[in-house]
Amino acid sequence: MMKRQKRDRLERAQSQGYKAGLNGRSVEACPYSQMDARSYWLGGWRDAREEKQMGLYK
Repeated sequence: MMKRQKRDRLERAQSQGYKAGLNGRSVEACPYSQMDARSYWLGGWRDAREEKQMGLYK
């Protein structure tokens, strides 16, 4: 049970980071201070920025 809750929390952090990246928000907008969630948020943010640069999103 604990593992699932943690995974859900980290997936949520990543999707929030992804949305922030798509919306052009700064990396400073990351709301997480815990390292695990923060790294997932930043990973999502980076993915979105790369996809925008490749022209997948306008």
